[in-house]
Amino acid sequence: MKSYFSELFTGAWSLIVGLKVTIKALFTPIVTVQYPREKIVVTPNYRGHIDLIKDAETGTHKCITCGSCMRECPSACIIVDGEKREGVKGKYLTTFSLDFTKCSLCGACVEVCPTKALDYSNDYELAGFTRNEFNYDLLKRVEERE
Repeated sequence: MKSYFSELFTGAWSLIVGLKVTIKALFTPIVTVQYPREKIVVTPNYRGHIDLIKDAETGTHKCITCGSCMRECPSACIIVDGEKREGVKGKYLTTFSLDFTKCSLCGACVEVCPTKALDYSNDYELAGFTRNEFNYDLLKRVEERE
């Protein structure tokens, strides 16, 4: 008989403790974001996929087509190609693509860039149905950016 009332008291006490937690959570402010309707503010230290930086003076990218980002990438997901043009010193960038399905987000390419032409993007809504949607033409993205 004593164990019956002991178990009854223990069960009632755990119910009271559980209700206390529930009522406390009921009156605390909501911290979740209703995602499709509300957008979150991206912090400055967010590391999305890499992106070419647009130079404010020239209105184009800062890349000098040295290929150090491509050589340093452990995932081999960056393709940089350029061509030599007449009357222009150095190469002209013709292709800069990123296969984000292979990228490990290590940041080695950003760190090794001698002209600081690469930075992390603030894109966080990355979803797609095929792998081809994650092959980014970063040169085209710079030209489209205002």
